Parts: sequence; structure tokens; C-alpha cells
Amino acid sequence: MSTIKFTKMHGAGNDYIYVDVQKYPIADPAKAAIAWSRPHFGVGSDGLILIDRSEVADFQMRMYNNDGSEGMMCGNGVRCIGKFVYDKGLTHSKTVSVETRAGIKILQLQTDADDRVTGATVDMGEPILANKEQLATADGQMTAGTVEANGKTYTGTFVSMGNPHFVIFVDNIDSIDLAGEGPALECHPLFPQKCNIEFAEVREDGVIRTRVWERGTGITMACGTGACATAVAARLNRLSDGRSTIAMDGGDLHIEWRQGDNHIYMTGPAATAFEGEIEL
Repeated sequence: MSTIKFTKMHGAGNDYIYVDVQKYPIADPAKAAIAWSRPHFGVGSDGLILIDRSEVADFQMRMYNNDGSEGMMCGNGVRCIGKFVYDKGLTHSKTVSVETRAGIKILQLQTDADDRVTGATVDMGEPILANKEQLATADGQMTAGTVEANGKTYTGTFVSMGNPHFVIFVDNIDSIDLAGEGPALECHPLFPQKCNIEFAEVREDGVIRTRVWERGTGITMACGTGACATAVAARLNRLSDGRSTIAMDGGDLHIEWRQGDNHIYMTGPAATAFEGEIEL
């Protein structure tokens, strides 16, 4: 039995176990994600993220939810990869490209006086508003459309950031039973690949308070792609101008949907919680 060194990191409370698989190969990452993510019995996390070299970017990212399913992308996770590779001297550049299943993401790292990464701005690419593989409508689109679930009617907007999101704007987010309402929406037949669910409330100061039910994980403190999808949905529904502060349970993410290149730019923190060793 071999021992794996890992780093526990989080972006706005969205926490993952990070492993450099160049040093510590993992033959069955799905199984490891399930075992290590368990609170009390493992490290405890939202999942497992593997860092490797890439033939098309500086680094490659693979992420696994805590149920073992492999995700397309993780916005909070990719920022933490930037911190991992810079702080550990795997790169000396503050511009880092990361290959993901949702394409190559470009990070601009932010550092403190000790030259340690505190956060990053990530070019998340263009939002996808039509995807028939992820949304079972005639054209693969939905803006302010309705879904029946949990004996209720929900009005939401579909946005894909590589992974699918359904954003529901509500008047009072504190009244939402996320654990009770999220699972049925995640697994609704409308979403062939399941779906990340965001409930969002636009407050008087323009800040968008958002809570997330992530497919394959459940309730998380934050979701980077979910914050991007929420900002896009807010503009599509004329609730913002494309620049939004998304306030999640674990902290704020700042999202800008730029008109020039139609890309989404996400800015947020990246932090190390602790490092350790675990048996594989």
C-alpha cells in the first residue's frame, strides 16, 4: 500500500483534495474521491482534483465529485490549481493555462507581499446558451422557462459553462430548502446529464445572493461555474448589466461578462487549508 501526499485547498469554501499525479499516480481516482471525501472517515471534501502536465496547456486538471463522478470543470478548483503550482514552484509565471474537460482556462494570479497566491482572475470562456445534450428542449435553450418538480413550478434559466446550470431567481433565498428541493431538480428529465441548481436573490445593493446544489456533490459553500452562470442568467433576465458580485455561503466571487470577446471573467480567492498524507 502506497502513501499519497495531498493538499486540502478551497476557493470561497468550495474545498477539494489536490494531488500532483506526476509524483503520486492514482489508478482509480473515482474510488479515491469517494473514500477520501467522506467526513469523519476520510479527509472530508467536495471531491478530488488531480494536477498533471498537459500537451496543450501548462497544466491539466481532472476533478471528481465526492460521489466519484467526473466533472467537466470547477471554477473554484482551477483557481486553487493556480495557487498550488505557483506556491510550490512548479511555475514562476503569474499567467497560467490549465487544460480542463471544458477547454483551456487562462488564470491571472494575484499574490501578496510574500509572493504567495491569494486569488486569481480566470477567463472562463464564452457561456453556452444552447446545448441539446444538456437540456431536453427543442432548441436546447431556456430563459425564464418553467420546470415542475417537488410539487412546485420553478422559473429558471439554463446556462452551460461546459457543465450545465439552471438558475432560479427568488424573492427570499432564506426560504429555500436547498437540501429538499435540489435533488429532484438535479435529476429532472429536462436535464439528461443532470444539472447544477442555483437559487439566487438580487438584493437592493445589486449583490446576488446565491446558493448551490451541485450535481454529484450536493450543497457546497460556493461554485465558480455556478457564479458565472448566475451572472449570465441575471443579465439575460435584465437583472444586472453583466458585472456582478455573487455572494455565496463561503464568500464572494466577482463576475464580468465582457462585451468585447463575450467571455466570462471570474475573480475570487484561493486558499490552502492543510497538507497531509493518506494511504492509497
